[in-house]
Amino acid sequence: MSLGLLLVGLIVGADRPNDGKAEWTETKRAAAESIEARKEEIASQARRIWELAELAFQERKSSTLLADALESSGFEVERGVAGMETAFVATFGKGKPVIALLAEFDALPGLSQRAEPYRKEDPRRDAGHGCGHNLFGVASVGAAIAVKEVMVEKGLEGTLRVYGCPAEEGGGGKSYLVREGLFDDVDAALHWHPSSSNDAGPRTTLAVIRFRVRFKGKSAHASAAPEQGRSALDAIELMSVGVNFLREHIPSDVRIHHVITEGGKRPNVVPENAEAWYYIRAPRMATAKEVFARVRRIADGAALMTDTKSTILKVTGAHEILPNEPLARLVDGNFRLIGPPQFSEEERSFAQSLRESLGLADDVDLREGARGPVSDAISGFREHGTKGSTDVGDVSWSVPTAGALVATAPRGVPLHSWGFVASAGSSIGVRGAVTAAKVLALSAIDLFEQPKLLDAGKEDFRRRKGTAPFEPLLESGPPPKSVDP
Repeated sequence: MSLGLLLVGLIVGADRPNDGKAEWTETKRAAAESIEARKEEIASQARRIWELAELAFQERKSSTLLADALESSGFEVERGVAGMETAFVATFGKGKPVIALLAEFDALPGLSQRAEPYRKEDPRRDAGHGCGHNLFGVASVGAAIAVKEVMVEKGLEGTLRVYGCPAEEGGGGKSYLVREGLFDDVDAALHWHPSSSNDAGPRTTLAVIRFRVRFKGKSAHASAAPEQGRSALDAIELMSVGVNFLREHIPSDVRIHHVITEGGKRPNVVPENAEAWYYIRAPRMATAKEVFARVRRIADGAALMTDTKSTILKVTGAHEILPNEPLARLVDGNFRLIGPPQFSEEERSFAQSLRESLGLADDVDLREGARGPVSDAISGFREHGTKGSTDVGDVSWSVPTAGALVATAPRGVPLHSWGFVASAGSSIGVRGAVTAAKVLALSAIDLFEQPKLLDAGKEDFRRRKGTAPFEPLLESGPPPKSVDP
């Protein structure tokens, strides 16, 4: 297994042509035409979920919209799976192979934004689709419906599944699906993600451990009797100082970030309770666990210094994505067959205005060697990594998995920003989603029609994973009802 160090935007292996050639077939052409014919429906669904902007584990209307669309198209839908109200599994067909498409639909808090190329909050909502999951889910569903149609028309054998995956943003919905064994009979899983570039090379991510640390102190009047108080907030702040000193003595590609979710109510009351929410990310889960152990000791030290008590709560995580080169070549080949999204002059003008609003320079995209406000090229095929994390990682350690990044936002616009929210609600985002639906559909059809592709993917999966059993990093018990405090 050779994952190497995980460096965003840097190439682990040099760009090289994709040796696996994808070709048009009658079946694949029919699926692409079906998606093109329903692009207005895809746009309407994407816009509706963008407007709903429902948070992790609370995506009731968004989940229902997608599940209903699949059910009305002939899929058998099981809702509320793995103890999550908004999770579902939609199935069509029977027997082998079993091909899975992943669908996400949760938003992020604090990213209210209108679909405008400048900062303008929407007073109707606090949340926004800063990761473009309103596009993710509808593209996967659109692909599935098109594949189902050609399975019926051409008599393709096998099982097609769509996994409705809630709470990717900090909740790890897919990890609970894995824990419940819902991927045990899957032969391959396909996914995609909105981006500001186009890329289908074998891509990995950072593993992440999420946890909360809570300090318990003793309240008192902050001026009249401070000696009787024990500040839980002081413990939070001392822990932060300790973690900042730790950064010098951990690998440079490890990321640690936190927010304080509780720190007292009034300055004149010594805070009895305080809580912080931490993420630790690293190229491999083993490294993340080592750093987590050290951070826990820092929390203990902060409690000792402040005469408070510390408790670690809600420990969950997601492993790094396990790349799969044969399946990545398949997806990359079909991406090149379809071509990157083609944006109108009006959309390019929107993109340029948005980039200017964010202060992005009119530079050259180092990964694509291209200029312009939106990506109009597909990156060279290479194994590489990003600094983000996703619960797709846990799926990839369970079954052979591959996916693509598709441009749904102007070049350089970061995920989890108002600019990405605006793009996800615009026609730029929809064009990317329609392209992604076609790439997923064509790749799924190839897996149904060419067993050798699945065999190669499974062999690469076995080689990289090894023989150790995989278990998601989750606390015992049911999934939470909400991620945010």
